Amino acid sequence: MAKKALSKEVSIFEELGMDQDASNIYIQTVSSILDAADVLKMDRSLKLILAQPKNEVMVHFPVTMDDGSTKSFKGYRVQHNNILGPYKGGIRFHHDISLDHVKALSALMTMKTALVQLPFGGAKGGLRMDPHSISQNELMRLTRRFTSALGSNIGPDYDIPAPDMGTNAQIMAWIADTYIHVGAGGNPLEGKGVVTGKPLEFGGSHGREKATGQGVVFVLEEILPDMGIELAEMDYSLIGFGNVGSWTARLLSEHKSKLLSVMDHTGVIYNSNGLDANKLAKHVEKHRGVVGFSGSVPISAKEFYQMEVDVCIPAALEQMIGPEEAEMINCKVLVEAANAPVTPPGEKVLAKKGIEVLPAILCNAGGVTVSYFEWKQNRQAETWDLELVDARLKKMMMGAANRVKEMQKKLKCDMRTAAYCAALDHLQKVYAIRGVFP
Repeated sequence: MAKKALSKEVSIFEELGMDQDASNIYIQTVSSILDAADVLKMDRSLKLILAQPKNEVMVHFPVTMDDGSTKSFKGYRVQHNNILGPYKGGIRFHHDISLDHVKALSALMTMKTALVQLPFGGAKGGLRMDPHSISQNELMRLTRRFTSALGSNIGPDYDIPAPDMGTNAQIMAWIADTYIHVGAGGNPLEGKGVVTGKPLEFGGSHGREKATGQGVVFVLEEILPDMGIELAEMDYSLIGFGNVGSWTARLLSEHKSKLLSVMDHTGVIYNSNGLDANKLAKHVEKHRGVVGFSGSVPISAKEFYQMEVDVCIPAALEQMIGPEEAEMINCKVLVEAANAPVTPPGEKVLAKKGIEVLPAILCNAGGVTVSYFEWKQNRQAETWDLELVDARLKKMMMGAANRVKEMQKKLKCDMRTAAYCAALDHLQKVYAIRGVFP
């Protein structure tokens, strides 16, 4: 595949010896960050720092399978930046991840925590495997072995993982239990804080499962009315019905928003009168996909994208909306509930069509915010009730949304640039105070 150098800030990439393939998700992510840094007239030294992760950890380890055979697995942990505090970010179990993929997500985490102004840096991790292809016992052994392989690269004061695609509260519990034994010297108070997203019975937080979806809804409450869209009158389409998409839909149903169509890896479903998000969640839990849901009819992907809706919400994988999809999309606002679902070429098409994009580092920040609450509760040996968690989440999400709106008004730019600039402004203020060591 021919490679095309990105013209803007190419000297930064050249100086760092970075591959400049414009289709590479990490190059795309860093280019967007550097574009915003240019708008802020950020010092070149900070651009160099933010253009690459601080640490890239790759581990290979064996696991004994149920049939007695041994398989080797590859895991990643990328720590992008920790100027604001300990590294923070999810761990993904997925058959199609790469180092650059994890690097991109770690950079987005740095931007996300800076925008919400959490005392965390950005990180991300993953295992290259399909969690549905192995037994529960094999998954437990793999998780514990991965935790052991990461060793001192994670810790409650250094780097705190969380759930992501393919991982859940049970997997976080195995990581924490393993860390208590091999990293915390048997100290459960210290060990619990090594991950967030744990079961409530083992130091988890109320509201963590729905946190990302809840954050999306709080952002929409704050921003959409300014765009002439009321939640009670809104119709929308949704890409992905995993944790984020499912909770976003269920919570929007409480506002009387109408879900017209859902696309996932199994196909597309549609109902002109609206899909029941709560019933669909139960169907997906049982069948691992939306297709076959009663009260819906199947439609094509083309029909899905061309459907006229107020809002389209990608809540699945990265890089799903390229130029071809963007040309078909027929909405007023696109909401990035997933991380980086729109490619830069796709976003250019959306901009030409006058479709505003609400960026992931704002919309997707509810999960890491409630993860911060969980970590804080663990460190203080406290448990907060759901009402307190929701109230504090709403305050922080709306604060972040208002920072983006204020930056957009000040710079007269699109919302993604405004969100990056708000995050970068916070980072550069901290760098100005702390300086660059030594």
